[in-house]
Parts: sequence; structure tokens; C-alpha cells
Amino acid sequence: MALQEIKRHNSFTSPNRRTPIAKRAGRERCHSYHAQTAEQPKTNQLNPEIRLEVPKMSFRVVRSSKFRHVYGQALKREQCYDNIRVSKSSWDSTFCAVNPKFLAIIVESAGGGAFIVLPHNKVGRIPADHPLVGGHKGPVLDIAWCPHNDNVIASGSEDCVVKVWQIPDGGLSRTLTDPVVDLVYHQRRVGLVLWHPTAQNVLLTAGSDNQIAIWNVGTGEVLISLDCHPDLIYSACWNWTGSKLLTTCRDKKIRIIDPRKGEVEAEAIAHEGSKASRAIFLKHGLVFTTGFSRMSERQYSLRTPDALNEPIVTVEIDTSNGVMFPLYDPDTSLIYLCGKGDSVIRYFEVTPEPPFVHYINTFQTPDPQRGIGMMPKRGCDVATCEIAKFYRLNNSGLCQVVSMTVPRKSELFQEDLYPDTLSDEASLTADEWLAGEDAEPCTMSLKVTGRGPSCRDTGIGRSRTGIC
Repeated sequence: MALQEIKRHNSFTSPNRRTPIAKRAGRERCHSYHAQTAEQPKTNQLNPEIRLEVPKMSFRVVRSSKFRHVYGQALKREQCYDNIRVSKSSWDSTFCAVNPKFLAIIVESAGGGAFIVLPHNKVGRIPADHPLVGGHKGPVLDIAWCPHNDNVIASGSEDCVVKVWQIPDGGLSRTLTDPVVDLVYHQRRVGLVLWHPTAQNVLLTAGSDNQIAIWNVGTGEVLISLDCHPDLIYSACWNWTGSKLLTTCRDKKIRIIDPRKGEVEAEAIAHEGSKASRAIFLKHGLVFTTGFSRMSERQYSLRTPDALNEPIVTVEIDTSNGVMFPLYDPDTSLIYLCGKGDSVIRYFEVTPEPPFVHYINTFQTPDPQRGIGMMPKRGCDVATCEIAKFYRLNNSGLCQVVSMTVPRKSELFQEDLYPDTLSDEASLTADEWLAGEDAEPCTMSLKVTGRGPSCRDTGIGRSRTGIC
């Protein structure tokens, strides 16, 4: 009897069998009834001329999106980077920067600050005596690759100096201590370095002296200095064209700044918590922030620049105490939230339809992450429909590579997944940007050779002037 009941249950739930006749008949009767009631409008018994509105049945429709089934997969340990002494600094930084050529990680170093630079093919266990980039006199706090030259990287340190380095194509064969240029301006430690998205050789730095400096790296001169923050600057982000600047500060406010005029165009309280917050510009101008509530609950919000104090969406996530770093992919409108000390990566899709920020899924690992870096779209593998790649730094010294993939059966190039993406070519020079010109970032197609990094071999978007 039990076996018969199990078989009968399976006949209802098995996807390979048709629904039983009795159940199909019941569904048909249900549908035919609703069809008849919809076709025959009811009338008022007292006044037959007045027709009554029949409420329609509401069905919950699943949201249509090509990224609903994005999943993450960690590569095998032998395909990752092991034995890396990740920095133990308490500074809220990602400690990692990636581009299609190299992986850079801030590491522990005696007698100063250093970071390691590894070519992507140098996987496995890294020797303890591997060459470093070690010219700083204090711990390195932040690093950033130049978006217009894959061999140039900038670093900020507790020694108040920003250094710009040139990495040879094959990687380092000996410890590098001579930078291309030293940028000296800040009076206290420099915890933030950020390259301009469209202008060549333009670098933003922020220090604990509450100052922002915008440099022309080619000449080593300060183009603009901004003194509009009363306290420590947590984060900064350029908008899509590089005409506006978005910052978060310890005073809990986010500010939209016109850097060339030095004016604060808008400001508002982002999150009421006292812990660090982050804010980024989305491609079409919206502002996405992460922070903490008054009860120390982690939350994110979405805002418009003309109404910063009235968030469109504010969602509480959990009660962890790690700062969340929002990593944004403008090609797919996906935002990945990576918390310091978390063992998960949550990802969301931003759309024009409510609730505007749609939760997709969570990638889980057993190990907490100390830092994380995101590969530019130029470095993703188009052949396997890879839309993002992350480099997670664990406390154990492992840099774990996580690939985010959209499952597709076809092996052809998926044009809907890969619109034209940011190239490594600058749209403006530093002088043109300083004079007030704005331009869209240069883009490139990933369809050239079928794999992102190979597009650079064709000479697309290679800049030949200045440092970058």
C-alpha cells in the first residue's frame, strides 16, 4: 500500500510524466469556470443596466531576467594563489587589485610597506622570497591599477606618500623599490587612491588629513585640492563620465562634488550608524550606498542625486560588523556586496522596476574573506559565459578565485551578456579634463577573439602617451 502511494505521488510530481487525467480535468474545469465568469459580466439585480466589475484573479509572475541563474564557482586550489601573507592592517580596504595582466595584493612586510604583484599564470604556492614592490616606509593601505595602462599601479601608505609604479610585462624578477613618480602632498596617512575613468594620468588621493588631491601623474603636480570634509574620508567614486565625485565621510554624510569647481552640489545623511559606509555611482546616475543603521544592522540604499536625503530603497541585511564593499558591473547592472570577514558574496540586479534592487543569490564559502578584488570585464572568459571574476583573500593565506557564470547551452558569443565594455583607452588628456571637457569612456567589443585578455593583443585601446 505504501509503495502504491509513493508511486501515485511520483506520478503527480515527476516532470517526465503528464499530469494525471483527473488532475488535468480539474484544472480545465477551473480555467473554464474563470473564463466563463470573465466573459459574462454580472449585472445589478435592482438596475440591470448597471454592470458590476468582476475582480480578476492575480497571478504572481516570476521576474524575467537573464541573470536570475547566475552562479558562482570557486576554482580548484591548484588554480588559485597560496602562501600569501595578507596584510593584517585594520584599515578598511580591499587589499587587492586586479587587471587582465596582474594580481596585486597588499602583504605584511618588515621595515616598511609592500605589496606583491603576480602574473595570472603564476598560480599555486607562492615562494616566501617572491619579489615585492617595497618602496614605502610605512604599511601600504590602498592600491589601484591604472585603467588605461595594465602595467601601471598606484599605492598609498601610512608614510603620507603616494607612489606610482611601472610593472614589467613578465612580472617582477627582483624587489622593486624605485617608483616612476612620488606624489607628496598629504600631511597624514593616505588611505585611498582612485584613477579617473576617462582622463589620462589623473589620479585622486585622500588622506587622514581630510584632504582630497587630484594629480596629473605625468607631471607630478596637484591639479585640484578639495577641503570640504570635516572628518575622515571613507570612500570616493567617480561618475560614469568623471565629471562628478561621490564621497562618504565619518560625519555620516555622502557628498556629490563638482571637483573642478570645488563645490559640494548635494549632501545628506547616508546611514545613521557610526561605522564606515561606502557609496558608488551607477552608470545612469543613481547612487548606491552601504552602511549601518543606528542599531548596527548592515543595510544598503538606492538614491537619486537630486534627492539624496530621500532614499528610493533602504534594506537591512544582517547584524554583522564587517564593512560591505559594493562592487559594480555597469555592463550587467549587477552589484556584488562583499563584507569584510564574511564568507559570502551577495549579488543584486538594479532595474527600473520596483523594488529596483532585486536580490539574485548568494555565493557561500566556508572561509571568511579578508579582502577582495574584481577583474575588469576585459579579463573575463567569454567562451564560458563568465560575467565576473573575484579574487578572495582568506586569513589562511589563500587567494581564492571565484568565477560568476550565466549558464548557456550555446557555445556562440552571447551578445546580450557582453555589450561593449570599458577599454584601456583614455577619452581625454589631463589638460582637456581640467579645462572642463567631459567624454564618455572608450568601449570595446569582446567578440574580437572570444576571450577578453586576447583583445589587448590586437592593440585595441592601447595608450602610448604619458605614464598611462
